[in-house]
Order: sequence, then structure tokens, then C-alpha cells
Amino acid sequence: MKYLFAHPQSNAINFAMITRILGQMMMVEAAFMMLPLVVCVLYGEEDWKPFALIASITLVTGAAINYLTHPRNRLLRRRDGMLLASVAWIVFSLFGMLPFMLCQTPLNVHEAFFEAMSGFTTTGATVIRDVEQCSHGILMWRSLTQWIGGLGIILFTLTFIPALNNSGSLMLFHAEATGITHEKLAARISHTAKLLWGLYTVLTILLIALLCCGPIGLFESVCHAFTCISTGGFSTHNLGIAVYHSPYIKFILVLFMFIGGVSFGLIILAYRNSWREVWRNDVFRFYLGTIAFFYVLVVASIVYRGHYTGWESVTIDPLFHIVSALTSTGFSAGNWEGWGILVLTLTFFMMYVGACAGSTTGGAKIDRLVYLLKNFTFVVRRYVRPRLLASVDVNGQHVNAERGSEVSAFIFIYTTLIVFGGVVLVAQGFPIVDAFFSSFSCVSNNGLGAGITGITGSYDFLPASGKWVMSLLMLAGRLEIITLITLILPSFWRN
Repeated sequence: MKYLFAHPQSNAINFAMITRILGQMMMVEAAFMMLPLVVCVLYGEEDWKPFALIASITLVTGAAINYLTHPRNRLLRRRDGMLLASVAWIVFSLFGMLPFMLCQTPLNVHEAFFEAMSGFTTTGATVIRDVEQCSHGILMWRSLTQWIGGLGIILFTLTFIPALNNSGSLMLFHAEATGITHEKLAARISHTAKLLWGLYTVLTILLIALLCCGPIGLFESVCHAFTCISTGGFSTHNLGIAVYHSPYIKFILVLFMFIGGVSFGLIILAYRNSWREVWRNDVFRFYLGTIAFFYVLVVASIVYRGHYTGWESVTIDPLFHIVSALTSTGFSAGNWEGWGILVLTLTFFMMYVGACAGSTTGGAKIDRLVYLLKNFTFVVRRYVRPRLLASVDVNGQHVNAERGSEVSAFIFIYTTLIVFGGVVLVAQGFPIVDAFFSSFSCVSNNGLGAGITGITGSYDFLPASGKWVMSLLMLAGRLEIITLITLILPSFWRN
């Protein structure tokens, strides 16, 4: 059989290899669709038919692409990894949106794509106003998309596609990984991916077991475990976690949202009995300190505004909100908007910063904030003592000038995208606070609602153009912007 793609030049993008990997990834996505299909069958719901149809289409399409594409050159370079990392998320969302369009409570094209992209990027923003009307299969699929996207689609692919173990795996890992530095936990990237996904799976199973011990059934435990450890935030109820009225459920979710906000590499170090290294980690200590600092301010605001209604209102409730916002989970456990303008302002900041790099969270990442603060201190000291010889270190690693420039560029573009999204929504007639909060939520992959997108609201108020723009911002935020922006540069496509 003739090759579908010609042999690429040495400096050309390897479209053949990229296409073949996409085909294999589609087959993996089809396998994931079997879980909501089984759920529909168990609950006697008609939505098993669209899941069966879509899984078959996705499987056959992926298998055909994999069979017909024969790359002679299997080497993936940096550009190939960046292109694949971007296209993979779009392809997953395009096929992942089909169940939302063909189910018993169908969405239109732009709504379905928004919902799928929000799921895979673990944003948690939804256009479904009444999720309790959805079938169990659709609810499971929403949660599963967030669990898949939690550690990353590419990272999952590196675990199960052997062809990537010998070439291109490092490029793919760097293209999707978050933060300033990307550390390998094993000699091979595939082994690193397996370690991370193994830990991720164990934590998920543990969370399911703990949730089942509370006032919540197995199905809802699985759904919320998927969306908690992935810091996604989709819920099976319109009121979110508040519907359970359970301090136990809140405490368990706070604990695992916190874990989801920690670098998974650091968790593996702790498992290997390197607790001293964990405590010496600058970012982890700053993460703890940030939560404590915001907790004091939020409790003070609650008490000052007279919203004290019992021990929960000054203990688990503010802690739940802080950890949910900081880790970009976006779970709602009550009407936090009534706590005052100070809490709303602090929430903006928490959404902006996010938690630790190497975790499942969104936002700019605390790692970058730590670097900026240390660099600011260094600049001030250097201004006083021009001959001072020192360096900016994060977690014991020197951050050189080039890496520092990347941090500054990221913060600038990240802020610009938030402003751009807010301006787009304001231009479409939405209140400025609601518009910028929605843009914040999408770019930071947070999904937390306020105002018209609050605890009982959704993003269905957006016009079609607004949904597409917000979907693009969610993808840009998940890929940490630079990877996606490089694709629009002419120099990226030149051989």
C-alpha cells in the first residue's frame, strides 16, 4: 500500500507521525467512552445508543488513520511535539462533544464543544443549566473528561503508546507539562508517565472509597472523585457540593483538592520517604502559607460582615472555598459571594495564581509567583549593592535569565488573554464584573462562577461567538499559552 504521507524532509514537520499518533489516541478515547455506555445500560437509559455509535465511529476512524498512515521517519522534534500537543486536545474535544449533541438532552454544536473543552481542560465551566436532567451516562462522561485531562492527554498517551518510548517522548512531555522546570522522575519519559498515572489512579480509588463512607452513593462518589482529584469541578447537582450539607464530604474534598494542587513529582518524593526534600521545597511551603494567609482574611471578612452562622462558617466553608479557588477546582459549597467584596477580590487573585506546577491545576502557578518575588528581592538588593553576586533559585535550582524572560513573557500574555476575554464579553453587552470573572475562570481553567455564572448559573448566557472564544481561552490556559501561540507564527511552519 502506498504511504499516505511522503517521507518528511529533515527539517519539515513530521505530519505522518503526528497523524498516526492522533489515530491511536482516538482509539484510546473510544475505549474511555465504554464506561458511560455501561453506566447507561446499568441504569436502563437510552443514551447508551449514542455512546455506542460515537465510540464505534471514533474507534473505526482512529483505526483507519493508524492503519493507512505509515511514517518512514518516526522521529518527533520540538515543533512536532508542540503541534501534536495542541491538535490532540482539539481532536479529543471534537469527538468528545458528540455525546452531548446526540443524548436525550442535546446541546448544539458550540455548546457541546464548549462543554467538552471545559471538561478535558478541567475548567469546569458548564453551559448545562440543569445538570440533574442529564442521564447518568452523560454525567459520567462529563466527569471522565476531566479525569482524562487532569494529568494531560499527552501524558496519558505516553503511558500506553509504545512507539513514543523511543522518540519524541521528551518533546511531547515538555510541550504539555506546566511550570518553570519539568523534572523527569525516571530515566525514560514513559516510565515517568506511568509513575504519575499510577499515583493518580491510586489517589482516585482512595477518594472514591472515602466518599462512599459519607452520605453519598457510589455513582456520585465516582463522579466527584474524578472531578476532585483532577481539580475540574463538574458536579452531578445544580447546587454542587452544597446539596449534601455534609462537613465530612467537604473535608475529604478539601484534602484531595489540596493534594491535586501539589506537584505529583513531589508526592512521589514523599512516597519514597524524602519528606525532608518536600518540606524544603520553596513552592510547597509557599502553597501552604498562601492558603493560611487567605484563610485568615476570608474568616475576618465573614465575621466582620456578620455572616457567622456556626463553626462551619468560619472553619470548613472558607477553607473549602480557598482551596477550591486556588487549585482551580471551582467546586461550590455555598453562597460565598455574600461574604463581601474583599472575598471576591481575593478570589480573583487566587484564580490568577493557581497552585503548584506539575499538578492538575490551572492558573499562572505558584512557582512563577515565587520566582517573581525572589527576582524582585534580588533586583532591589542589586540596586543597593551593584556588585552583589547572587542568583535566583527556586526549589534549589538556579533559574537563569532566559528562563526568567519566559516567566515574564508568560505572565504578560496570560494577563493579556484575560483582559481580551473580558473585553470581548463586555462588548457583547455583559456586566464588566461578570465578563472579566468569566474570562478569568476560562483562562485559569477554574470554572468558578460569580454573578450570572454563580452557584445556580451557567455559561449558557454566552452567544455562540463568546462560547468559541472562551473555548479557545480554556485551551490556551491548559497548554500554558506559549505552546498554542507559537502555532500562529509563520516561522513555525517554515522548513
